[in-house]
Amino acid sequence: QVQLVESGGGLVPAGGSLRLSCTGSGNTATILGMGWYRQAPGNQREWVASITVGGITKYADSMKGRFTISRAKYGNTVYLQMTNLNSEDTAVYFCNANLVAGRNAWGQGTQVTVSS
Repeated sequence: QVQLVESGGGLVPAGGSLRLSCTGSGNTATILGMGWYRQAPGNQREWVASITVGGITKYADSMKGRFTISRAKYGNTVYLQMTNLNSEDTAVYFCNANLVAGRNAWGQGTQVTVSS
């Protein structure tokens, strides 16, 4: 019932920045919170950041303060501002929505590639 679409990925040099966007559609009234995950080749999918409907944000320790998750005041869009990117950040980044009744939704993912 909820669809998520990510955008903003691409190729960026080490030390650069990118801003990812995720827009939800469908029955967005069921969304309790949203977040970002990433998965690099050969690695497990890892949690990056999350934001609740109340605006509380959390981050994985490995992000080291370089990433910021935010949401549009109106609408169904969340963002991930990434700075000081390095090769370890190369991955497919997925948007996730935590829904009512223990359900969740996932986007298709957007590729972020950081050159060495």
